[in-house]
Amino acid sequence: MIQTLSDIDLSKKLIKWYSTNKRDLPWRKTKDPYFVWVSEIILQQTRIETGIKYYLNFIKKYPNVKLLARSSKQQLLKTWEGLGYYSRALNMHKAANQVLSVHEGVFPKDYFSLIDLPGVGDYTASAISSICNNEKQGVVDGNVLRFVSRLLKIEDSIDSLNTKKQIKKYITEKMSSSNPGDFNEALMDFGSTVCKPKKFLCNSCVFSLECKANLSNTVKNYPVKSKKNKVVKKEMNYVIIMSHNEKIFLNKRSDKGIWKNLFEFFLIKSNNKTVTNELILKNLSKKFTLKSNKIKLIKSLQHKLSHVELKINFYLVKIKDHKSKMYHFSSLEKIPFPRPLKVVLDDIL
Repeated sequence: MIQTLSDIDLSKKLIKWYSTNKRDLPWRKTKDPYFVWVSEIILQQTRIETGIKYYLNFIKKYPNVKLLARSSKQQLLKTWEGLGYYSRALNMHKAANQVLSVHEGVFPKDYFSLIDLPGVGDYTASAISSICNNEKQGVVDGNVLRFVSRLLKIEDSIDSLNTKKQIKKYITEKMSSSNPGDFNEALMDFGSTVCKPKKFLCNSCVFSLECKANLSNTVKNYPVKSKKNKVVKKEMNYVIIMSHNEKIFLNKRSDKGIWKNLFEFFLIKSNNKTVTNELILKNLSKKFTLKSNKIKLIKSLQHKLSHVELKINFYLVKIKDHKSKMYHFSSLEKIPFPRPLKVVLDDIL
């Protein structure tokens, strides 16, 4: 069980700190739930510095939920290109259409309507409803879990659903009814800028005299986490197939797995065999007429996903013109690619 510190006026101290340390972020200039929602989804798995650029570009292209709902998935994924975790964008598209059909195009701001939207969980619904609707819903993200686990010296793993529920209960009880949105944003800012994962600033922390971990000199031991999932290493091999008339072969991935609905080069299926020139030629000869048997390895790069570390090899071959799935170079600016493929494409064109 989490042992609370009843003598800490968490809300008062946080709000006071926030009043002088609040970060100037574009989505904090509005209480429109649509804009706050866009920022919250973009900031999942994304650094703020990167998120600002994507947020400004996103709301410029999709200034309201109706335009987002009416956009094509391909257009949306192109806008999202480079952010990764593309299911976020696809869920935004589903959510936007649900807002049109269920809420008559008015983006909801109450917790229970928000959490019913695709891609919206407790954290996002709590953030939007507190900021835009003054609801007392405590937010629980990595920054909050880290700060509270150190403050209270929580020995239970923060990966536990029960621990997260108790931390949410604790901060919701400590939250002032007059400014729940500011409280939540202060909590996230504090965890991000002061109670950081490694370079924690205990000497300048306003809770240094109450923080149990700091008083016991054990800050580095918190939060307690379960053992990490083992990273799986995989290798992928792509052949970039180009014709003499400035066309390139592209295949659209299915709506399942990583990079769903994005476009890719010709993927070599090796069935765990060592990839050789002979194997590549065998794969290609079934579909293409090659100008020669010359295959050139042009780049190998590493790409990390949450629990997968990919090594991706890129080969280049030239072919005679092909009737299907060939795209002119001029059309590529409208086509969404996974980040590592886009990097290689930019290098060779």
